[in-house]
Amino acid sequence: MTTEEKRRTMFVGVDVHKDTHTAVGVSPFGEKLFELTVGNYDKDFRRLVETARSEADKHVLLPYFGLEDCSGYGERLALHLSNVYPLVHVPSIMVDRQRARNTHPEKSDSLDAYGVAEVMIRKIDTLPTFTVSEESKKAKQLKELSMEREYLVNERTRLKNHLHVLLHRIYNTGYRDKFKDPFSKKALAYWCAARPTCDPFTLKSMKRKARRLRDIRDEVIEIEKEMDVLLEGYTIQTASGCGTVIAATIIGEVGDVARFTSPAALAKYAGCAPRECSSGKNHRHRKTRSGNRRLNCAFHRMALSQISRMGNDAARTYFEKKVREGKSKSQALVCLRRQLVNIVWMMLKHKTEYRYPHTEG
Repeated sequence: MTTEEKRRTMFVGVDVHKDTHTAVGVSPFGEKLFELTVGNYDKDFRRLVETARSEADKHVLLPYFGLEDCSGYGERLALHLSNVYPLVHVPSIMVDRQRARNTHPEKSDSLDAYGVAEVMIRKIDTLPTFTVSEESKKAKQLKELSMEREYLVNERTRLKNHLHVLLHRIYNTGYRDKFKDPFSKKALAYWCAARPTCDPFTLKSMKRKARRLRDIRDEVIEIEKEMDVLLEGYTIQTASGCGTVIAATIIGEVGDVARFTSPAALAKYAGCAPRECSSGKNHRHRKTRSGNRRLNCAFHRMALSQISRMGNDAARTYFEKKVREGKSKSQALVCLRRQLVNIVWMMLKHKTEYRYPHTEG
């Protein structure tokens, strides 16, 4: 957006909640033009659009909306607004940083909405545009499935730890001799039907956890099958070290790849691009902790898989080359992760299958 276009724009920041949304319209010079709190119904969305249009016409400006939506409560509002006016998503961390600059940082729905508008004025060209493409819809469904699976896996880990303790109380260390894997399908069925001589309350607790683990096992398998269906049409699964779960995580976090104009933009979003830390004649880059951590973790796991014994020869060659150049193994892994971002961006952009570039040793 050019300076002249900014001068003709009214920035409308919206703080989204489950039942109500607070909108604040701000002039390009930071002057508050209107404030409105509406419900989460279509009639409320129409009232917000009419108010924004009326205020914009009064000041000879064009409305531009931005949403701070952390939990997905603003999806219906975003769909409604995107059909009428330009719309961007504003990350909550940017609003928090904007608030921290104030002499007396306070928090309310009105101040949050005003903070969204202030971030739009300063960073409008870097904020992701809201899209309603089929690809973005699929990505959203994959993200929800990926997070649901992650919650189930975390719950399964806690239940396994509890069940270990209970099995030790009931069978002592002998329970390890009964099954090679005490949490396999066969083992869980055995624990559910077992009738050892022990405290009845401990036995009931053990059976409850075994039944829940069996249910979680079935639910995880069902979720992965749904992921496979949604991944049809994508080629990212052909990449070495990128199975169904990692592919779903990457696509779910990336969304519509058209949001990213280059692999470098995706790398920065994923936290895979080093942060420059230079001063005078010293030019240095450091590893960054910013960016989308779930996406960063997916690329990290993919890189680890590629340099494993069953991984990718070209990736291992590249990794060993970086180590010979003097980098630590951790730094070499960061370099490989950055290369994978380039490859994934090209695969998502052009729907091509996986081809790792040949690297000289």
